[in-house]
Amino acid sequence: MTRGQAILLGLGVLGLGAAGYGLFVANGLEGFSAGIAASAVLTVLVLLWTGSYLVRALSGNMTYMQQRREYRQAYDALTNDQLQAKFDALSPEEQERLLRETGQLDEPPAQASVDGAA
Repeated sequence: MTRGQAILLGLGVLGLGAAGYGLFVANGLEGFSAGIAASAVLTVLVLLWTGSYLVRALSGNMTYMQQRREYRQAYDALTNDQLQAKFDALSPEEQERLLRETGQLDEPPAQASVDGAA
C-alpha cells in the first residue's frame, strides 16, 4: 500500500464516521449520543476488519503468500524441466556415472575373475 492509498483509506474511515454520525442524528439521536454511537459502530467495524486480517495472516491465506507459493511452484517446474533436458543430453555412460555419484543407482556387483583360478 502506498502512502497516498493509506491517506485515502484514513480519509475514507473518517468519512464513514461522519456518515454514521449523520445517520444517527437523522434517526433521532442528539449530540454526544450520536457521536458515541457512530464511534462504537466504527470501532466494531475496525476490530472486525483487523480480526479478519489476523485470521488470514495466521492461516497463510494472504495474497502475497499465495503469490509466493505460485511463483515457487512455477520456478521449481521450470528448473526441473531444465535439469531434465540437461540430463537427457548426456550420454548413457555419463547418465549412469551421475546417477551412481548421487546415490540414485546402486554400484554394480563385483565381477568374478575370469582367468579360471578358483
